[in-house]
Amino acid sequence: MKEIVLSIAGKPGLFRLVAQGNQNLIVETIDAQKKRSTASARDRVTALNDISMYTLEDDKPLMEIFESCKQYTNAQPTSFTHKEATNEQLTEFMSAVVPNYDADRVHMSDIRKLVQWYNILITNGYTEFVDAEETAEA
Repeated sequence: MKEIVLSIAGKPGLFRLVAQGNQNLIVETIDAQKKRSTASARDRVTALNDISMYTLEDDKPLMEIFESCKQYTNAQPTSFTHKEATNEQLTEFMSAVVPNYDADRVHMSDIRKLVQWYNILITNGYTEFVDAEETAEA
């Protein structure tokens, strides 16, 4: 993914980094509205590229998990939403996407967030999560 996609604690959805100022970031929502706002130094801002999930071996980068989700769903949003999904649906989905995820350390809320973010990205045209060069090396 070439653009920097961010999660901001306390703000719903995902954001695309537009520009950086001295004390803040200018971000734009990843949705049809494309609403711009700022994130200050006090906000907890996390780039999705910096997030990983626990597996039974090494931690797996979130972008690789999104790529697995894309392959599992044929680049479509999931058949369920993060709000309406049952724990069984979430567990089945996670087991299919990351068979060796650490069920003791990955909570249902983590899987719900994964589904929410994946659906936001796919719905808004983000389909390249891992660079082709990285995929060829793996």
